[in-house]
Amino acid sequence: MMETRRKLPIGIQSFEELRTGGYLYVDKTAYIYQLATEGKPYFLSRPRRFGKSLLLSTIKAYFQGKKELFEGLAIAELEKEWMEYPVFHLDMNTAGTSVDMDTFRNVLETNLQKLEQQWGKNTFESTPASRLVGLIERAHQQTGRKVVVLIDEYDKPLLDSLDNPLLHDSIHKDLGGFYAVLKTADPHLQFVLLTGITKFSQVNVFSKLNQLIDISIRAPYTGICGITEAELLANFQPELHALAENNHQTYDQAVAEMKKRYDGYHFARKSADIYNPFSVLNVLKSGEYDNYWFQTGTPTALIRQLETGRYSVPKIENGIYASADELYNYRIESDNLIPFLYQSGYLTIKSFEADINLYVLGIPNEEVKYGFYKELLAVYVPTYKESDFASGLFVRDLRNGDVDGFMNRLKALFASIPYSVSQERRDEYYYQSICFALFSLMGEVAQMEVQNAQGRADLVVTLPHTVYVFEFKMMGSGTAEEALAQINDKGYAIPYSAGGRRVVKVGAEFSEKERTVGRWMVEED
Repeated sequence: MMETRRKLPIGIQSFEELRTGGYLYVDKTAYIYQLATEGKPYFLSRPRRFGKSLLLSTIKAYFQGKKELFEGLAIAELEKEWMEYPVFHLDMNTAGTSVDMDTFRNVLETNLQKLEQQWGKNTFESTPASRLVGLIERAHQQTGRKVVVLIDEYDKPLLDSLDNPLLHDSIHKDLGGFYAVLKTADPHLQFVLLTGITKFSQVNVFSKLNQLIDISIRAPYTGICGITEAELLANFQPELHALAENNHQTYDQAVAEMKKRYDGYHFARKSADIYNPFSVLNVLKSGEYDNYWFQTGTPTALIRQLETGRYSVPKIENGIYASADELYNYRIESDNLIPFLYQSGYLTIKSFEADINLYVLGIPNEEVKYGFYKELLAVYVPTYKESDFASGLFVRDLRNGDVDGFMNRLKALFASIPYSVSQERRDEYYYQSICFALFSLMGEVAQMEVQNAQGRADLVVTLPHTVYVFEFKMMGSGTAEEALAQINDKGYAIPYSAGGRRVVKVGAEFSEKERTVGRWMVEED
């Protein structure tokens, strides 16, 4: 595929660079005008690489009165005055996967020094909080205009210190005090927006700035970051047609593939379908479908939290119920990772059940599903190497009719787990989650927990000439004979008996002593 001639803004976080460099821009400026005229202190949570930094850069250009950058965009028709305000754009990125107090303080110092070079400093301002208040007051006095404060990645120091409780507590106290002065400075502020991934419920900015408007969950702003389905179809027609041609698809097939892989994010009860913008831009530029979001790395904070948690992957796959408070407020002291998984983009709102006032959460799309399960396997099985236990090798075993090869490969995977880990993680959810994640990576040929009128089969693998029906008995819950009997008694294989394919039933047991697959039995209809 020859790359399309239009320039796609991959990695461009400066609105001015995007507009002057001739990059394609999906117009979000109507949202900005609405924000600017509705209120003042806002908070926005979105997953990483969802366009938060570009949004802040766009808002900065708007409040700097750079009218020429907005020609042809929605806001050009809406805004009539184009006033210039002093803009404080603070970037809290700690630029690494680890942080200490020196790193954190250097981030604050760098942001404050840059502002003090422009607005000056008083010697009695000795703390970051007092310096920020002083800067805001001076900028207001010197210009006669109230100040705009934009804080990018407000939570990055907090996320990077999650595995060090003492450090995290120190950063939390300092950062909370720093943000809390925005309430003190309110008479001098025209507009405030903080962005991040996670809403830490204990941070003072959320308790003291009680008028802070969280637009993360408001239906009118669900499309402020990311790409809606309407925007995809309206803005990327040449790229979508080129993508279809490159992959020997029709246009409709390419659109359906994009939706399956990259769509599915919902940020409110009533939300448009939102696509991951980073993945969309990358696939349209390269012409190749891939898991681009995960290739940029998984947040270290998520991996650290998964390592200490007990999570049933089947439960995640089948839908998780959560209250609004549980969804939007992450408490460090809690072992509940649901709000963190949601705000990080690994879970999303699938529906809202009004009669019980609960959200139903699930994995947004295939890109997240496969990437998340790979990361989960690497956490749950420290010795896991995809080259040794690649999901495709399991599929190949069954395609060749080699059930014993399939089971021996599974046995080897569990046997590779160090004894210290298997002894610590003795719960059934641990082994179920490994199996579920592994089998999910096998793709569309594998279905887990397939229901019929009498029960639920653990695994069904459907291949062109053969259907395999598996039942696993975990530690001490039954024997291979009992597993096979359950397949027959519950009729798990009956739905596949009339399709002309071979039907192979496999009952297996896990050995509590050996901490891996023990015996299995095979029966063919």
